[in-house]
Amino acid sequence: MDGAMALRVLLCAYLVSLLTLQAMPAPGLARGRSKGSEKRQAVDTMVDGVFIRSLKVNCKVTSRFAHYVITSQVVNSADEAREVAFDVEIPKTAFISDFAITADGNAFIGDIKDKVTAWKQYRKAAISGENAGLVRASGRNMEQFAIHLTIGPKSKATFQLTYEEVLKRKLTQYDIVIKVKPKQLVHHFEIDVDIFEPQGISKLDAKATFLSKELAAQTIKKSFSGKKGHVLFRPTVGQQQSCPTCSTSLLNGDFKVTYDVNRDKLCDLLVANTYFAHFFAPQNLTNMSKNLVFVIDISGSMEGQKMKQTKEALLKILGDMRPQDYFDLVLFGSQVQSWQGSLVQASEANLRAAQDFVRRFSLAGATNLNGGLLRGIEILNKVQGSSQQVSNQASILIMLTDGEPTDGVTDRSQILKNVREAIRGKFPLYNLGFGHDLDFNFLEVMSMENNGWAQRIYEDHDAAQQLQGFYSQVANPLLVDVELQYPRDAVSALTQHRHKQYYDGSEIMVAGRIADNKLGSFKARVQARGEGQAFKTTCLVDEGEMKKLLRERGHMLENHVERLWAYLTIQELLAKRMTVDGEERANLSSQILKMSLDYQFVTPLTSMTIRGMTDHDGLEPTIDKTPEDSQPLEMLGPRRTFVLSAAQPSPTSSSLNFQQLSNQVTSVDTDPHFIIHVPQKGDALCFNINEEPGVILNLVQDLDTGFSVNGQLIGNKARSPGQHEGTYFGRLGIANPATGFRLEVTPQNITLNAGEGGPVFSWSDQAALRHDGIVVTINKKRSLMLSVDDRATFEVVLHRVWKGSTVQQDFLGFYVLDSHRMSARTHGLLGQFFHPLDFEVSDIHPGSDPKRSDATMVVKNHRLTVTRGSQKDYSKDPRHGTEVSCWFIHNNGAGLIDGAHTDYIVPDIF
Repeated sequence: MDGAMALRVLLCAYLVSLLTLQAMPAPGLARGRSKGSEKRQAVDTMVDGVFIRSLKVNCKVTSRFAHYVITSQVVNSADEAREVAFDVEIPKTAFISDFAITADGNAFIGDIKDKVTAWKQYRKAAISGENAGLVRASGRNMEQFAIHLTIGPKSKATFQLTYEEVLKRKLTQYDIVIKVKPKQLVHHFEIDVDIFEPQGISKLDAKATFLSKELAAQTIKKSFSGKKGHVLFRPTVGQQQSCPTCSTSLLNGDFKVTYDVNRDKLCDLLVANTYFAHFFAPQNLTNMSKNLVFVIDISGSMEGQKMKQTKEALLKILGDMRPQDYFDLVLFGSQVQSWQGSLVQASEANLRAAQDFVRRFSLAGATNLNGGLLRGIEILNKVQGSSQQVSNQASILIMLTDGEPTDGVTDRSQILKNVREAIRGKFPLYNLGFGHDLDFNFLEVMSMENNGWAQRIYEDHDAAQQLQGFYSQVANPLLVDVELQYPRDAVSALTQHRHKQYYDGSEIMVAGRIADNKLGSFKARVQARGEGQAFKTTCLVDEGEMKKLLRERGHMLENHVERLWAYLTIQELLAKRMTVDGEERANLSSQILKMSLDYQFVTPLTSMTIRGMTDHDGLEPTIDKTPEDSQPLEMLGPRRTFVLSAAQPSPTSSSLNFQQLSNQVTSVDTDPHFIIHVPQKGDALCFNINEEPGVILNLVQDLDTGFSVNGQLIGNKARSPGQHEGTYFGRLGIANPATGFRLEVTPQNITLNAGEGGPVFSWSDQAALRHDGIVVTINKKRSLMLSVDDRATFEVVLHRVWKGSTVQQDFLGFYVLDSHRMSARTHGLLGQFFHPLDFEVSDIHPGSDPKRSDATMVVKNHRLTVTRGSQKDYSKDPRHGTEVSCWFIHNNGAGLIDGAHTDYIVPDIF
């Protein structure tokens, strides 16, 4: 495989991923056998000693923002090295945000940087004339990227890919489609989709094209209630078999989850932290009558099946038009002709005549695309001077072509200018590109400049259905000239908030930032024009409901709303960048690059290099997002294989951005006291959280991997009447949903995979547990160490009641020993401090307690009064502890922690 993996992906209105993890055995090698439980399988699940132990997809959707983590582990049980491949397909609109491989005890982590820097690192490949990407077309809506690697004998490799996308509503639903093709039986196969929609879920379904109804009923579990929906697909090896005695898998096709939300309100506003998302999809509106002109390419290249399918689609579309609609047809080859030359009503007689015209027209010469479009625009522009009824209808222009302009005006920039000046923003233009022998980029820019979009129609048996499918999206306009307005002094960084038309079954989405202290004045006004009347509504924020939502979904909601805004903003800037040149394009590129790096997205301006992993020439692979019309696989040179067993992470990457100070770790212990060490300052910050017994707090939440640590508070049994009730952590829940890992820790027991019959250990045991990259070590009667895929190391300290102790109940302390490879999107009461933190202290002066100084601290744009004090670190001495000096932040850490401490309350230990 080439040293850089390019991701070239096609237009897609739904979220799609293809899962393929396969063994790549060398020819002539004997089929191997694995040991242990794999050997006892009733059927052979190996190819030359290589088998897929697990393949799991975890999808979390929060308010249309979908976060996907695909994790798979492959095992080589053979006595020789074997080559394996990991293939994944994602839509054009998705952004990869993380990729990691663990093999032979080494972790190889993706590192996103600007494309220029990444390609400088890869200059050796360019000098040698080798292309630096692996790109392969696969289906209509995706492109495939693959990485091949060799793993040593008796070893395993784990792949983990994370990508994100905003789900777009189409034809009254959101679609999550997973293309499944593992190519062998998988010991542990799972697709887990978790949906949280504040508006409430109105419908949810899940189907698989490769399953019979009976088998689907047995293997797919789906449920929804209120705001939450869940789909789980976990077939056994036996249920994956294509027949009872077969070793082949029937998992080959689409796994599709569809859902929609309640539409009780005209619009919904979601606010989390300083960002908002506005979802507008009003129901029960009257369909607007429309003025529709089709501009059809009839040049010689449309001969044969393409023209047959185009006519078939047009006949069906004409048959579906409503009597109140008006329409015309324009044909262009070398010459331009129209059916009527003006709009006519869609009466039965006119529709029959138009269908007869469609059946009879024939091909004619070259491609005068400019002339055809200008004629169609002219017909719609005439409406402005006609009757008020027709002029107030929704006008739509649809153009279909299979080639490039070859007659009349052929200069693309001139055609773009002509079309812009003729339409003048009055109605949308939708371009349909038939096949691959055309400049789709040109069609896309033209549509974007004129309030529409472009779609490729693939040359296949169902091309007519593709055309009809496009038309069904725009067949029912409900509103035109839609504008969503917000108070100018309250918002900034708005995404697109003006739309030419709103169609039935779709949704308009706007996101932005809310200025400090402006939530109270924040609202949204929507104005538009509907069938025969103006449309106006005002949307307000229900602050009580927002707080409730944050309690339910915690910081995942905050993070997803912000990343939804970032995603939409980058997509819109990329689209705008296609339409400009010179300094304006450079400025847009600068904005896109900054946001891509800030939010760790692989976009056309960034690349992801995989640190510590090299090929035979010493080159690091690069995951790269390339333009839609880049070259196909066969033009990109030979495949390059990466040998992980021979590669070692560099010393610099293994200690990147982390310097552990002696005996200084971030932790939470006793009442509960939080200690945040800030190495770059050589100092520490402290705060307490005062909550009731039974409350569960989120301590760590890695939004990229789903890894989490939650702690439940218990009270002090020895509290005297009137005394402050101290609370302590009496239960910890540590979970890594990507691998199905769950660990429950109490002062009495340690339970692996609690609730699923997992093993239970006491603190009297001395044990080491391993579970898909996580290592748990129990140090008898003292502590528990947990290492997570070389990304982080945590310690749980056991506090036992002892004579003289002020606390009459056993409890736990939690310490972060190493967190340098946790993702940049890790949050939680402790997790948010895994990232660099800056603060300044000034005006140190005597406080109300003469033994302690007060001071002014500026941190996270907040000015706080803080007090110098100390807390105890019990990681080395669970009984007496070690004093740690720190600046104490009052009021439950207000101003230091993001949001309020109540935002971190979660409903369940897992």
